[in-house]
Amino acid sequence: MQVPPIYSALKKDGQRLSTLVKRGEVVEAKPARPVIVYSLSLRKFKPPLFTLDVECGGGFYVRSLVNDIGRELSSCASVQELTRTKQGPFTLEEHALYEDKWTIDEIAQSLKHCMLLLSVEPSRKKLKTELSEEHTVSCEDK
Repeated sequence: MQVPPIYSALKKDGQRLSTLVKRGEVVEAKPARPVIVYSLSLRKFKPPLFTLDVECGGGFYVRSLVNDIGRELSSCASVQELTRTKQGPFTLEEHALYEDKWTIDEIAQSLKHCMLLLSVEPSRKKLKTELSEEHTVSCEDK
């Protein structure tokens, strides 16, 4: 179960919660809801920094996970860097188009390949997100 953060794209009365909060309106947290974590591993640990690898379902908030970890350690934690490495059939490693390939032909070829993947791949809400090295457990960053 995970409580979505108030700084999120979730909506109340048709408006994003994050927009309402920025305007100074009082926003109540949404109730905890079930989320799916397919795998979670600690890749690196150099106190106070750690790197996680998270494979999760849609609607999962990695920043909330890190906040919860800090709370469980009777401290606090925040995300310094977050990289989404997979979304559905697309992976950062296989599908990122690097700057030196930004030509009309390369972009068109990449889009064609991606459209084929979308038409073949069944819809899955499985995300893979890598939390990179600099995740601090320092309250000063919060």
